[in-house]
Amino acid sequence: MHLLIPFASGADPGCAARLRALALPRLTALLARLTAQPADAGDPRSLSPPHERALAQARGLPLQDGLLPWAALDAQAAGLTRPGDGLAWARVTLCHWEIGTHQVSQRPGPLPGLTEADSQALMAAAAPYFAGDGIDLHAFQPQHWLAQGPPLHRLPTASVDRVAGQEVHPWLPAGPGGALLRRLQTEMQMLFYNHPVNDARSAQGLPTVNALWFSGSGELAAAARPAPELRVIDTLREPALAGDWEAWAHAWQALDAGPLADLLALAQGPRSVSLTLCGEHSARSWVSAPRPIWQKVWNQIRPKAPYSLIYQL
Repeated sequence: MHLLIPFASGADPGCAARLRALALPRLTALLARLTAQPADAGDPRSLSPPHERALAQARGLPLQDGLLPWAALDAQAAGLTRPGDGLAWARVTLCHWEIGTHQVSQRPGPLPGLTEADSQALMAAAAPYFAGDGIDLHAFQPQHWLAQGPPLHRLPTASVDRVAGQEVHPWLPAGPGGALLRRLQTEMQMLFYNHPVNDARSAQGLPTVNALWFSGSGELAAAARPAPELRVIDTLREPALAGDWEAWAHAWQALDAGPLADLLALAQGPRSVSLTLCGEHSARSWVSAPRPIWQKVWNQIRPKAPYSLIYQL
């Protein structure tokens, strides 16, 4: 069993304060039993955040920044593509940009109340513009579509998790290929401004769909490795992206009492287990592995506080 926990830590001072006060007894006991692996010390400016890199590694995907082919995997699941067919894909997330005096930031989290019918209507309006640039759109989920076309070939894009709640401009697609996507983003802002879907959302007091975000771009050169024992626990994501560190701390405690308690019970038996914790910059894994008896005893007597390990992520 392998648990992967994104957003285990954050750079915000509020996160550090809550983390320092957190009591996580099952995590403490678990880390005392497992052996730490070398950290994936990432760059805070990397397009692919640590949890996506860790997931890609677990699935046997090439680790190329901004080119982790999540959209191609979505397309494969939907029967739209096969590994090795050479098609380039990207996710197109429907989102809301908040326009400030000095910056434009992306509203974190999924848009509330966005229905499949809403998404289909917006995609029908957008599709001719994309087709004019050689990109086909495919419905996938209300919150995001799939895009496929030659302009997406080897075009790095930033994860939507990187831009959530942040200023968008540093994360926009770069280079000649990125210019096409940036133009499409601008055209969609104008197209959606008076769209009936947004008129209805405004009347209901809901945030409008006034922007699109491209991510998960890349090609699926080979089949992803199945990972039946891998479980991604995503309950820290939304409070972390919203900066709600009180809710984030409560989510950590629920993790400690639930999935981590279960993993600890497995670790105390004959099964091998793994735990990967991911922050904003780095990720680290702990695995079942033989250790000297003195180290086992020492870790049981003097376990490290999770704060000192998690905060470094």
